[in-house]
Amino acid sequence: MNSVLQGSQEAPQGPATIWNKMFLILFFTNMALNMGLNMSNSLMALYVDTFGVSAAVIGSVGSTYAGSAMLARFISAPVIDTYNRKYVVLFSTLTLTVAFGGFALSNTIPMLVGFRLLQGCGMAFGNACCLTMVADMLPKDKYGSGIGYYSLAQVIASAIAPSVGLWLVEAVGFSMTFAIASSVMLVAALLTTQIRMAFTQVKKLKLSLHGLFAKEAIIPTVVLFTMVTGGSTGSFLILFARSQGVTSNIGLYFTISAVTMLATRPLIGRLNDRFGPVAVSIPSMFTSLIGFFIISYSTTLMGFLAAAFISAFGQGGCMPAMQALSMKTVKSDRRGAASCTNYVAMDLGVLSGPVLAGYLVEYLGYVAMWRIMTLPFIAGALVLFLYRDKIARIEKDFAAGATS
Repeated sequence: MNSVLQGSQEAPQGPATIWNKMFLILFFTNMALNMGLNMSNSLMALYVDTFGVSAAVIGSVGSTYAGSAMLARFISAPVIDTYNRKYVVLFSTLTLTVAFGGFALSNTIPMLVGFRLLQGCGMAFGNACCLTMVADMLPKDKYGSGIGYYSLAQVIASAIAPSVGLWLVEAVGFSMTFAIASSVMLVAALLTTQIRMAFTQVKKLKLSLHGLFAKEAIIPTVVLFTMVTGGSTGSFLILFARSQGVTSNIGLYFTISAVTMLATRPLIGRLNDRFGPVAVSIPSMFTSLIGFFIISYSTTLMGFLAAAFISAFGQGGCMPAMQALSMKTVKSDRRGAASCTNYVAMDLGVLSGPVLAGYLVEYLGYVAMWRIMTLPFIAGALVLFLYRDKIARIEKDFAAGATS
């Protein structure tokens, strides 16, 4: 019953340029997905608080998203690698349209929890499938640049979504804000229908460890986990700045970080194409390390802003390079598994990083926390150095067409 049907899902013959209609649609869809995620994450606690519930309930509603997203990723991988990816993205955007519309209509906590679970499911399918489709259509000689440009959508969304969300809530209220988010997701769904991609015969859906997890992508996945674990400390920044006497304009830290990543990711992507991911990512790891040490010594706003500028090179360089490398390790019909493997690792990093940092703050203080949390960056750089020859072979095989 689970045998493979004749034929397989093959990579479409992509255009010679990055900026084409399909790329632009996926770029906008990725931005819409991340705008919705960042806006809802920043507003959800405030929204749930209007129901007059306890802090424990507020926290529980927020965490339901992460739980459903993690579980859904294990189903999304084989779905992405089996069915027409265009319709997987369409399913995701329509699911999120319903979820945000549900937030707008919710008048009880169980309703809100149900739509939060639905949101996690939609995101699990959407962001992994969009990355997979972008990887399928990029020119080989511009792979790093293409992933770098594509990832700018997430940077832009994370930079502006919380502020836009708060502004909308003040202007029109929670219900209308979520209704607007639902409308944006519906526009993304309509745009998705305009995607034209080659799709031949498909495999029959089969849930197996091979379909759920791409062991070929383990090296970049481990590096992504270390990078995200170390970098998931932003929630402590404002508290630490206040303890150091910096209380005004500390929000500029996040603005400087976002602007720097926007400016540098295209350049770093081109360097990745020319010199390879190891040459780009190891220096990126150490710029993040230096940024954390600067934070630990900072007692003025200028110190924090300098750290933001330097740290942004690390985030802007390593993550797109490792995502591109992951896509190169497998053939097109396994890129869904590779993409989902990446996102599971990043989800685990987002979950574990703040917990580890919190324990370090509690027992050793903020200064020690910032310095100790550089260890994941060192671990990631060490993995890249030890496996540099294997990574070079992956790059060579991809260029030769062995994993196209």
